[in-house]
Amino acid sequence: MVRAGAHLWPGGVPDYRTWRAAVLRAEEMGVDCVFGYDHFHLPAVRRTPTGIVLAAEQPDVTNFEAWTALASWAEITTRAEIGLLVTGIGYRNPDLLADMARTVDHISAGRLILGVGAGWYEKDYRIYGYDYGTLRSRMDRFADGLRRIEHRLQHLRPPPVRPIPLLIGGAGVRRTLPLVARHADIWHCGLDPAAFRHRNALVKRYAAAVGRDDAGIERATTWRTAATADALLAEGVTLHVAELKPTGTGYDFTALAELVAWRDANREVPPSPRQQRRLA
Repeated sequence: MVRAGAHLWPGGVPDYRTWRAAVLRAEEMGVDCVFGYDHFHLPAVRRTPTGIVLAAEQPDVTNFEAWTALASWAEITTRAEIGLLVTGIGYRNPDLLADMARTVDHISAGRLILGVGAGWYEKDYRIYGYDYGTLRSRMDRFADGLRRIEHRLQHLRPPPVRPIPLLIGGAGVRRTLPLVARHADIWHCGLDPAAFRHRNALVKRYAAAVGRDDAGIERATTWRTAATADALLAEGVTLHVAELKPTGTGYDFTALAELVAWRDANREVPPSPRQQRRLA
């Protein structure tokens, strides 16, 4: 099943009501998922075919915290799944994060996606007093955090409404992809088709090594164009997420409308095993 998501950046939005209205507008347009981001500051970046590049200057602009917003989204939305792309594990205690996720899952009646990543934006750490560390230390913390999240979710009372889908963002070959293969229900990356094909082969190999069927991992990516989405769909990517940033007084939903139309034209793609379990 092909799915469409909206990734609504709050950084630079004039006020919270504008961000809130965008969430409702995205759901009204028929998206399957609505995501925010987990940054305390707006990252000034540009996206390339292989990742993101930080601008030399990182200005302070209007921004809002993500998990408190998610609790509100759980109340105001009724159908779309909600989550973050992605929670920075370096500044979120994993056990507490699991409890927060369980609570938002109950508020939303079982619509939360728990998106997590190792964290990459140094300003978030530095300004808020967290240790940024090294790439190695962040990945060590991430691997430990995933184990703690899974453990805590199994011991919370009451448990989540459903087994909360765990989304892992990133495409690092040595550390991230083995964690995707072991833990993820959804793998999100922003790679072009050629790069995705290479990384996807590694995910399949790593999953087989731990005795897991990789068909249970939904592949997700950032929406670019219909042609790119066609190529990625052929490689098994079924969740496409349009990235919407504030433009002055609000959001431009043109890209999201294109994505929804493309999704609707490709609805005949059968659901993955993970999607079948969720729909059962």
